[in-house]
Order: sequence, then C-alpha cells, then structure tokens
Amino acid sequence: MSGFSLGSSHSRAFGYKNASLGLAVTHQVSLAEIRLTATMKASLLVLALFVGSSLALDCQEIDGRLKQIDVSNGQVFGINSEDSIFTRYGNNWVQLPGALKHVTVGPAGVWGVNKNNLIYKLVGGGWEQVQGQLKQIDAGGNQFVAGVNMLDNIYCLNRDATVTTLGGAASIPWNLLPGALKYYSCGPYSCWGVNAADQIYVMKGVTPDACMGSKEWQQVPGALSMIEVSTDGSVYGVNSAGNVYRRDGVSIDKPAGTDWTDLAMCVKSKHVSYDLGVLWVISKEDNILACR
Repeated sequence: MSGFSLGSSHSRAFGYKNASLGLAVTHQVSLAEIRLTATMKASLLVLALFVGSSLALDCQEIDGRLKQIDVSNGQVFGINSEDSIFTRYGNNWVQLPGALKHVTVGPAGVWGVNKNNLIYKLVGGGWEQVQGQLKQIDAGGNQFVAGVNMLDNIYCLNRDATVTTLGGAASIPWNLLPGALKYYSCGPYSCWGVNAADQIYVMKGVTPDACMGSKEWQQVPGALSMIEVSTDGSVYGVNSAGNVYRRDGVSIDKPAGTDWTDLAMCVKSKHVSYDLGVLWVISKEDNILACR
C-alpha cells in the first residue's frame, strides 16, 4: 500500500456505561497473595542464565508502523501508537473501529483492552465489552483467554465462559492464579509469563476447562520483558535490551523446553508474535518485520 502509515486519526473510541466494573473472582487461591518477586538482578540473569545458541533470521520489512502485534492461524492484528486497531488482509492493512492499547487473536477469538484497562471481545464484527479489567490479554490458549491486571494479578477464563460470552454487564467467572506477572501468554498446553523483574515462569497442566493448570509455577532461567506462546506451542520473547529469544525443546512432554536461542536481528525489538513459520517483530521504532 503505497505511502501507507498506521497513524490514522480516524479511529473512534468506544466506551461502556459499566466501565467501573472490576474482575469478579470466583476461584480464590490461598496463595493469591504470593508474589513472584525478584531475588536476583535482571542483569545477572541475562549474563549468567541466557546461555544458548545464536541464529540469524531472514527478515522483510512490512509497510506501516505498530507498537504491538499478535498473530494466530493466519490472522494478523496490531495496534499503533494512537491505539488504532488494524488487521492484515493479503498485503494490505485494514483499520477496525475502536481504540485499544493491546489486541490478541487466537483459538479463543479476538480480544483486546483499552487505555482504561476495559476488556473487549470482537463479536459479529463489532467490539463488545466484557466484564472485568486487564492491562494485557492473550487469546492463544485452547479456546480460553488469560491476562494480567494493573496490579499484576493473573487471571484466566475457562473455555465455556470464553466461548459463550457475548459481552455486557453479566458477571464473568474469572479465575485468579497465585503470584504476580506483568505479561502472560498461553498456548495449547502451557502458559508463560514474566514478572516485574523480568523473571520467567511457566505454568504446566493447562487445559481448556482448567486454565489455571497445576497452580505451581516453574521458574525458567533467563530474563525477558515480554513473552509470547504461539498456537503451536512455540515460545518467543524479548529482553530489556531489545534482543529476541526462542525457547527450544518445548513439547507437550517437556512444556518448559530446554534452551534459549538468541535470534540475531538487524533492529532492537520490543514485541514479537509467531505463527505459521513467520516471526512478526515490532522494533523499538515501531517498524514491522516478518522473519523466517
């Protein structure tokens, strides 16, 4: 699209009269007050724990600019610096109505959160507000959604509620997990997250009807500022220096994987998402790359 820039000012914000609603927790966990706080400096983690191989990818710059991107099952959604929402059709970007700061697409559908941490689900071509508040949300689980709120509390919504909810003011049975994370992403059999100190954790035993999994966190060596699990279970992340990593050896039998591979990039990155053999990368300057 010649001369195209994802900086349109024509998006329209949406609101909802029940904007003050908070998350309704139906499953309280005795460890909910536990926080996965840092006991080591992130710099030491990077130096001492990110030991692995390095791989250079072939990247192509894509037109437009985005601050966040999510991909799944051939679909691409993104948000620009003005919170405008875009999806990719063929080689073109198409703007959707509304305004979000984070969007996600996956087996659970298309969801997002706006600047006020209100939650929305794409239903019949329009955005419907869903009860609760999150600052980041992920639809990559097997027909369930998960995310974190402003206090880094971690929530997930089992398959039945995820699939059937059409928005509105009805109470939603969000499940509260133990611990605290600033970013949380799920795949077909595990969920991964990072906390305020960039420490990495994985939750095993996750299923569509038991999105909380084992409720026991396993810390994974390394330090990342964001992490994404793809629909096929692949795990990628970005550290505070803008370097991109891939977790190797991840499988249903070994959901925590084995090692990290440093993916050499020509740019410093801030967000990644992987689907169908393509790693989508957002640079710190909001440039978009498709890497193979």
